Amino acid sequence: MKILVPLVAACLLATAGPAGAQATATQSRPAPVPIHADKIILVGDSTTQVLSGWGGVFCSRHVSAFVACVNLGRGGRSSYSYRAEGSWDIALAEMKTGAYDDTWVLVQFGHNDQPGKPGRSTDLAREFPANMRRYVEEIRAAGAKPVLVTPLARRMFKDGRLDDDLQPWADTVRRIAREMDVPLVDLHARSMAAVQGMGPVQAMTLAGSPPPSWMAAAAQTGTTVDHDVPPPPEVPADPTGRAPLGQPKRQFDYTHLGDTGAAFFAAIVADELTRVVPGLRERMYP
Repeated sequence: MKILVPLVAACLLATAGPAGAQATATQSRPAPVPIHADKIILVGDSTTQVLSGWGGVFCSRHVSAFVACVNLGRGGRSSYSYRAEGSWDIALAEMKTGAYDDTWVLVQFGHNDQPGKPGRSTDLAREFPANMRRYVEEIRAAGAKPVLVTPLARRMFKDGRLDDDLQPWADTVRRIAREMDVPLVDLHARSMAAVQGMGPVQAMTLAGSPPPSWMAAAAQTGTTVDHDVPPPPEVPADPTGRAPLGQPKRQFDYTHLGDTGAAFFAAIVADELTRVVPGLRERMYP
């Protein structure tokens, strides 16, 4: 019996050894430091959405792992139709997750608010500013932080000078930002200066596809010419009967962006955003 007791005790200690060591290691491990993350939500039209705007590149190349970036830009939308169709309800839901330190909502409209857009155009004197103000108010009510973005310039020239058809809408956004104390990403001013510096020929490289030869020739004179946008190619039927995959519309025009244009203007938006929202600077890449 005297021999068995030490043997049993030794066996028990050997069995408990690894568990005891693990418990000791767990107790000595420092408590993890909770992460602090922000969220950026993009709201706008086709010049913001993926494939034809700057938003896709902005989210993929310019934010760190501590920023969730959600691009809710949708082509063809105005400050009115974005809300009317329900896209704004989706954006509001994204603002209320509660897991982030700050949620920033960038709002850019103007292109489809212009006259001649059936079902989308808004009155510049009353409806457009009222819509933009309402976006700001509802973002704040949701506990998020608004950032207004002036509309991306179109790239049409006359006698070597950029034809600025979006200036009134940009001015309206600037005024609302001042009056409501909202950070402003002045993409219109930056894009106007950049595109004017490029000139009509180089600016064509920002589009989704190369221009037809006769349009490129016209640009050499300093005055661009427009044309009717051809319909996108038909998607071939899938032999399995599955629904067709989405097809990007890669075509030339003076508004939308290809890969080069998206990268160029996404960098500008990122630069402007870190300037007007200094708190995001350490969480973004140039």
